[in-house]
Amino acid sequence: MEKWLALLDACSSVSTDSRQIQKDCLYIALKGDNFDGNQYAEQALAAGAKYAIVDNDAMANEENIFFVPNGLYFLQELAHAHRLRFEIPVLGITGSNGKTSTKELVNCALQTQYNVLCTEGNLNNHIGVPLTLLKINAQHQIAIIEMGANKPLDIDELCRIAVPTLGLITNIGKAHLEGFINFEGVLKTKSELYDHVAQNNGGLFVNADDSILLNAAQQRNITLHTFGAQNGELKGQLQGLDPYVHLSWTSNSYVSPVLDTQMIGKYNFYNFLAALRVGTYFAIEPEKLNAALSNYTPTNKRSQVEKTAKNTLIIDCYNANPSSMMSALSSFIEIEHPQKLVILGDMLELGADGPTEHQKILDFLHSNALNFMTVGPIFKNLNKEGFENAAILREKLLEQDLNACLILLKGSRGIALEQLIDCL
Repeated sequence: MEKWLALLDACSSVSTDSRQIQKDCLYIALKGDNFDGNQYAEQALAAGAKYAIVDNDAMANEENIFFVPNGLYFLQELAHAHRLRFEIPVLGITGSNGKTSTKELVNCALQTQYNVLCTEGNLNNHIGVPLTLLKINAQHQIAIIEMGANKPLDIDELCRIAVPTLGLITNIGKAHLEGFINFEGVLKTKSELYDHVAQNNGGLFVNADDSILLNAAQQRNITLHTFGAQNGELKGQLQGLDPYVHLSWTSNSYVSPVLDTQMIGKYNFYNFLAALRVGTYFAIEPEKLNAALSNYTPTNKRSQVEKTAKNTLIIDCYNANPSSMMSALSSFIEIEHPQKLVILGDMLELGADGPTEHQKILDFLHSNALNFMTVGPIFKNLNKEGFENAAILREKLLEQDLNACLILLKGSRGIALEQLIDCL
């Protein structure tokens, strides 16, 4: 591996995409079902890459194109070896819902005092995690690594590569059931983060109000750093939703003023508490934390509030599963507004549980007398007044004149509810 680390040091960065080549980078060719990155090695060099790694030996010249048996495995092992060069805290964050929002809030808090490397966007899988780790340099003091999972042992694989010394699971919910089979499968996989942090003699940030997470953490012989509304070393209190979250918190002898945030949804309350607990663990002054978190503004269609010429939109259409959907609806109910509308898209990747979980959402909507529209074939099969896709609903909305409404847009990314924004 020393040979390859030396090669890495001679390059400016790492890329697996021949369309995004930076000068003097290291290009690592990957293969998938519908593509073969080996075919673009010479193109990457022509675009400015210094070296290329391929797993097609016929393409290697051992001068600037080098052969390895498996490009993906090489990427992961190189990232693992590079990460071990740095004795810095590595915080792994996973969970069924809220992991990206929590990651961003934690990053916002820590950057007030530290040089932080943080997962960009949603690069939280077996390719994105290694690419993030390969960006660590001598100036970084902390790394935040988001970890996603679609099936058992996904988190185990990512932890083996990243070697986290700290861990945070936002929650355990019904996400990606198609790959996990059931809730117990989700819990077991997410808890793989706890196992690895314990092996690395690290510590866990735990929502002490969540009995499932707390019990799982307490089963490991490991230091816990807790937070919650009812329990925990750091306690928070939800002060209001309008629709933005307003909260206060206490830790040791500190009592905060009301923290007015730029994020909506009661479900984000615990995400803020998690960021505050991480910040206090790293000895950041409370005033710095309050200022940073109150100014944080979400992006990427996650819990965004957008006021159009006609309505106020709560845009949360990047991802959806039964747990996050129910949390969003429960929070929406608590917001006072004279005219409210819910537009929901299908929750994907639920497997055989899909129809049952969608029916539960419809039952909740009816029992709470919410005005709603649904989008997607799963909802359409259960709600005959629903719309097959966003394009059809868009045409319907263009014929209507919705005004002065508070509208929640929530659905899986594949339903593309963002198509509706400009006509609302």
